[in-house]
Amino acid sequence: MNNSFDKEYKKLWDDRYGKTEYAYGKKPNRFFQGEIQKLKPATILLPADGEARNGVYAAELGWQVTSLDLSIEAKHKALKLASERNVAINYLVGDLENLDFGTSSFDVIALIYAHFSPAKKSILHKKLSEWLKPGGTLIFEAFSKAHLPLVQANPKVGGPKGKAMLFSKEELLNDFKGYEIETLVETEIPLQEGVYHNGKGAVIRFVGKKQS
Repeated sequence: MNNSFDKEYKKLWDDRYGKTEYAYGKKPNRFFQGEIQKLKPATILLPADGEARNGVYAAELGWQVTSLDLSIEAKHKALKLASERNVAINYLVGDLENLDFGTSSFDVIALIYAHFSPAKKSILHKKLSEWLKPGGTLIFEAFSKAHLPLVQANPKVGGPKGKAMLFSKEELLNDFKGYEIETLVETEIPLQEGVYHNGKGAVIRFVGKKQS
């Protein structure tokens, strides 16, 4: 955490996850839910997993889950949810930039609304890609650059309010080279996830299998 952006970003998430309610609810993201059900349980990494609605769901399906977030408050809520569902997850608090799991450590990496700082997002995507095994699957859903006018019109839908933190297909194709693409679409969807994702959002969905 070396600059003001990182410190402010961490504080935002600590404040959000420090509240009693689950910020994005306890149910998994629908796109993640649909995609993870297609795969045989193995090892999965979920960066920016927050209160672990997705990580806990994967654990319920039999996955060996590693969740990661900047916020210690998120971890408290995540472990509480895991306890409620009678599953175990490995939850790490820290900056992705400072972690190293080693090459080819995971069978699946899922980035669900993992909006990193503009200066780091491509670097972090490429780092994550190194941790994915050849033949492993990347699952991605996040707000596209077309989301900006939607969040400006309706802040309740959530998402970054700066275009540089939003995504384009071109960015993803550049960051995740060497993938057999199963899904790459930009679309508008209705969101109803907890307190902070409510309304029409513009998202990019990407599913790819890493080639050798």
